[in-house]
Amino acid sequence: MKLSKTLLATSALTVAAVGASAQDMADSMTLVSWGGAYQNSQQQAYVQPYLEMHPEVSASWDESSNEAVAKLRAMNEAGNVTWDLVDVVAADAIRLCDEGLAMEVDHDEILAAAPDGTSATDDFGDLIVSDCFIPQIAYSTTFGYRTDMVPEGAEAPNDICDVFDLETYPGKRSLEQRPINNMEWALLCDGVAKEDVYDVLETDEGQDQALAKLGTIKDDVIWWSAGADTPQLLADGEIFMGSTYNGRLFSVIEEQDQPVAMMWDAQVFDLDGWIIPADLPEDRLARVLDFLNFATDTQRLADQAAYISYGPARVSSAPLVGDHAELGIPMGPHMPTNPENAQNTFVYNYEFWADYRDDIDAKFQAWLAQ
Repeated sequence: MKLSKTLLATSALTVAAVGASAQDMADSMTLVSWGGAYQNSQQQAYVQPYLEMHPEVSASWDESSNEAVAKLRAMNEAGNVTWDLVDVVAADAIRLCDEGLAMEVDHDEILAAAPDGTSATDDFGDLIVSDCFIPQIAYSTTFGYRTDMVPEGAEAPNDICDVFDLETYPGKRSLEQRPINNMEWALLCDGVAKEDVYDVLETDEGQDQALAKLGTIKDDVIWWSAGADTPQLLADGEIFMGSTYNGRLFSVIEEQDQPVAMMWDAQVFDLDGWIIPADLPEDRLARVLDFLNFATDTQRLADQAAYISYGPARVSSAPLVGDHAELGIPMGPHMPTNPENAQNTFVYNYEFWADYRDDIDAKFQAWLAQ
C-alpha cells in the first residue's frame, strides 16, 4: 500500500506525537462510538485501563458513529472539529479518507507490533482497507428470532430468505433504515448469485429489483436506526425476527437470557475501527496516538472479545480470546468467524458502498417515504 503525499507530509508530526511527553499531550479526549454493548466492551477493555494508567486524563463518549460522515463534514465546514477519535465502519473510513476528513497514518509507525515482533501491518493484514483506517474488530450483521414465536409445525428459520417468507413465518420483522445489507439480502433472495450481487446492484435496474423484493415485506417491517432497537423489539416480543449486529444479539441471548436465537445464514461480514479526524491540534493528536498505541495492541483487542462476540482484528489476538469476563462461557463459538457460524457468509464490499452510498441511500430513503 503506497503512502500518499499527505501521509509523507504528516509523518514528521506523527513521529513527534508518538514521542511526545505527557506535558505536550491534551488531558482529555472525546471518543465517538456506537453506544450499547460494543461501546461498553471498548470502555472495559482499553479506555478504563488507559485512564487508570493516566489519572490526569479524562475521556468522554459521543454515541454518533452512525452519523460520523455527515457530522465530520459539518464540523470541517464550520472549522470546528470537536472529536478526537472516531469509531466507524470500513466503508465510512474509506469515504472520510477520500474526502480528506480523516488523517492518513503509517500503521507500523503508530501501532504496537505483535508480541513476537510481527509488524502491525502484517498482523492486521488485509483488514487495513484504507490508509486512514485502524481496524479493531470483525463483526457481522445477521438476524435474531424469537424461539417461542416459531409457528407450530415449522422449522426454526435458518435461511436468509425466510425473512421474506411471510406465509411460513408471519409477524413483524426489523430491518435497518439504510440500503446496506438489505439490498444485498433482497437480491440474493430474488435469485441473484452471490458473486453477481454488486454487479447487479450498481445498475438502476438492479437497485429497483432489490427495492421491489423489499417491497414484498415492507408493510411488515419496523425500521431501526440504533443497534439497540432490534434486541429491544425482540425482548418485548414486538417482532418475530430482526437484523442487527451479532454482538447485540449475543447480549440479548446470553446476557439477558431472552428466548432469542441466532440465524447466521448470509451474515454480512464487516469491519469496524478508528479514524483520526484530519488536522487535529498537536497536543490532541499526541494524546490520541498514545491512546491508540495502547488500545489496539494484541492483548487489548483480545480483552475486548471477553465482553462482546466480535473477532479481534489482529491475527496475534485470536489465540488469546478466552471466556466471557462475567458469564465465564467460551467466546470462540459465538464469534461470526467460527466455522459453524460461517458456513454461508456474505462479504461486504467496502469499496462499492464507499462509491455508491450517497446515491443509493437517497434512492432508498425516497422509496421508504412512498
